[in-house]
Amino acid sequence: MRKFLWIFSIVFTSLSFSQKFDYRSFTEKLCSSEFQGRGYVNGGDSIAANYIGNTFKELGLVLVPGSLGFYQPFEFPVNTFPGKMELILNNRGLIPGIHFEVDPSSAGFSGELLLETCSISQLYNQNLKYNGWKKNTGLVVKNFGYGGDTIRKVSQYLLKLTASIPIIEVVNSKFTWSVSTTSSPNLYVKIQDSVFRNNPGKVGLNIDAEFKSKHATQNVVAYLPSKKKNAKTLVFSAHYDHLGRMGKDTYFPGANDNASGCAMLLYLADYFKKNGSKYNLVFIAFAGEEAGLIGSHYFVDQPLFPLKDIRFLMNLDIMGSGEEGVTAVNATLFPKEFKLLTKINQRKKYLKEIKSRGPAANSDHYFFTQAGVPSFFIYTMGSNKNYHDVFDKFDNLTFSAFENMGKLMIDFVRKLDK
Repeated sequence: MRKFLWIFSIVFTSLSFSQKFDYRSFTEKLCSSEFQGRGYVNGGDSIAANYIGNTFKELGLVLVPGSLGFYQPFEFPVNTFPGKMELILNNRGLIPGIHFEVDPSSAGFSGELLLETCSISQLYNQNLKYNGWKKNTGLVVKNFGYGGDTIRKVSQYLLKLTASIPIIEVVNSKFTWSVSTTSSPNLYVKIQDSVFRNNPGKVGLNIDAEFKSKHATQNVVAYLPSKKKNAKTLVFSAHYDHLGRMGKDTYFPGANDNASGCAMLLYLADYFKKNGSKYNLVFIAFAGEEAGLIGSHYFVDQPLFPLKDIRFLMNLDIMGSGEEGVTAVNATLFPKEFKLLTKINQRKKYLKEIKSRGPAANSDHYFFTQAGVPSFFIYTMGSNKNYHDVFDKFDNLTFSAFENMGKLMIDFVRKLDK
């Protein structure tokens, strides 16, 4: 009998370990092409939301009391690029995301564009008129070789000029794409100097753009009640949306940002479902973060439970590395909780460093903080510098600190208010 119990114990332990949430496979799936870059083309964000919602259900999480489902729907405007994304320069087809990128607010264009070069000094010449230029003429500006502030200001000025003329901005820095909730009247394309070289005089373009005035999406919200009566509430959050597609052949996997954060969200949900907590736990996967923190802003304006009930919120973004530790945004606002976090880490040696940072409007914690909810935004630091580009792929993630980061979060929940 004892031998049987010993064998059963080994088998049960092995089975329990094998059933631990597979965060690597979950992350890899969210990065795959079937999710369309989790953006605003081909329903990519909704595909991701359904997958996350179904995973919450499979883990045994339930609805927030009084809510109508796992999904909190809302709408927002967004500019998209669902179809053709072709640029021919010197009889060579350039690769989107590598050789060129279309500005997120750009209009579409089909045909040949004649190119007129303009220097930075000419650009700011008030006598230079753009409204009278010939049709299908584009303005070329080489925007590099200056300080970062100058480059940024030139780009901002060029965006304004799209009101009257198509823009070709030549750059020599890494592409970092984004999302726009507005649409410009004209084309705006950035081309790497390494492929542009001297002005070829013309460029062939076939770029489809579609502005959606009401793009339908949703936050995904799940709940784990505590067995303790009158328990306080802790929230874990991570945005699941990413940049989507730049044309039908190029998508942005968004592995580190933020498939990895979603994986941590589910990893913690799985742990606390199996082990319980003295807190009521809410897990929120936000949409619309890349478009301007829209999903979290909507939740704060239309909360599914009173925000005053939240003891603390942990927002998880960029969880795929960690060789250099993590950074905690809002650390200076909530020194007591930051001290607890660092004390746990000093004792357990989970992470190389927990770096303190002040408040910043750089992720979904922001509007909660503005509404009086104590919160941290935590992200990992490491050698992977792929951010908002086509190289943010699953294969580039190390997950060096993933499980230790999870342990730190678990210990934080255990020790908070103890």
